[in-house]
Amino acid sequence: MTSTATSFIPTVRTLMGPGPSDVDPKILTALSRPTIGHLDPQFIDLMDEIKTLLQYAFQTKNQLTMPVSAPGSAGMEACFANLVEPGDKVIVCQNGVFGGRMKENVIRCGGTAVLVEDEWGKPTDIQKLEQALEENKDTKIVAFVHAETSTGVKNDAEALCKLAKKYNCLTLVDAVTSLGGCELRVDDWQIDAIYSGTQKCLSCVPGLSPVSFSQLAIDAIKARKTPIQSWFLDMELVMGYWGKGAKRAYHHTAPVNSLYALHESLVILKEEGLEAAWQRHQEMHNKLKEGLEALGLEFIVEEKYRLPQLNTVRIPDGVDDAKVRQTLLNDYNLEIGAGLGSLAGKVWRIGLMGYGSNLKNVNYCIDSLKAVLNSNK
Repeated sequence: MTSTATSFIPTVRTLMGPGPSDVDPKILTALSRPTIGHLDPQFIDLMDEIKTLLQYAFQTKNQLTMPVSAPGSAGMEACFANLVEPGDKVIVCQNGVFGGRMKENVIRCGGTAVLVEDEWGKPTDIQKLEQALEENKDTKIVAFVHAETSTGVKNDAEALCKLAKKYNCLTLVDAVTSLGGCELRVDDWQIDAIYSGTQKCLSCVPGLSPVSFSQLAIDAIKARKTPIQSWFLDMELVMGYWGKGAKRAYHHTAPVNSLYALHESLVILKEEGLEAAWQRHQEMHNKLKEGLEALGLEFIVEEKYRLPQLNTVRIPDGVDDAKVRQTLLNDYNLEIGAGLGSLAGKVWRIGLMGYGSNLKNVNYCIDSLKAVLNSNK
């Protein structure tokens, strides 16, 4: 049988959806560097640098800080699988899709999930959380999403963690969309377990999930009465590879070239400066906001709770959601995101993440949307 397969050459797109985001060309170049062994001394040195750079990005001194060799969903599962035992009570704050995924993880670990629910597009109500903590004083963990990608809401991570600590709970935070894009301070805010993804504001390729665990979280893992249900995500096993200095124990074959890319993305973040990156995302959001509002588009999130890197706007009456997005993709090579869950068909999600958070993209998005919306009148 003669093969007709040829090399895959994708169309160059401008990625302004909820992720992945545009990848910096420097990072794509890093991917193409020669592969070396995952126990090679040079690679061990690189791992140490990645850890240090991730500590900077997370603003933490946690020794257990590393990238899980799988996407953000695996980072989420790593945090829950290591900290939740059968019978543990976990309060989950849900105001979007990804809080729902947290609840599913609690259930699959054999824990009891207590939901604090808020309307999609609204932040978590801290008074509701306090009421839940009062009613469930045997709670072990408070879990919430910092940057809810499905709605564009930024929850007040500092305040939620402070309240959880008042009730002696561990805190578990989803930072998939927030890391590198808005203020995040793991140590100052007393976050015990946190996970993120590489494909959002770090502008890296998908497939890795940075995580960090506090000493309190490590103590809880060590005090478990039951085995961690996942062998691959067992932090005590993984740290034999990521945390043992020059003598690393084989755990799995690390995605070597993807880690080159993550290292490069973290170097770029360090060179720009974390606070400068946060400010850039906010400035580009402000520019995008001006342009979208000039087109008559409305944000669904109140400004003070709005993420700069993920902008959710209401679709005007009479406008065909799928047709607009398809036209943008086909005619302009521009990707924006659809709504999820209860917001499906009602909103567009426009990402301004990492390398893609720049004035050129902002202007291109506004001009393209204007042209497509005018052609649909």
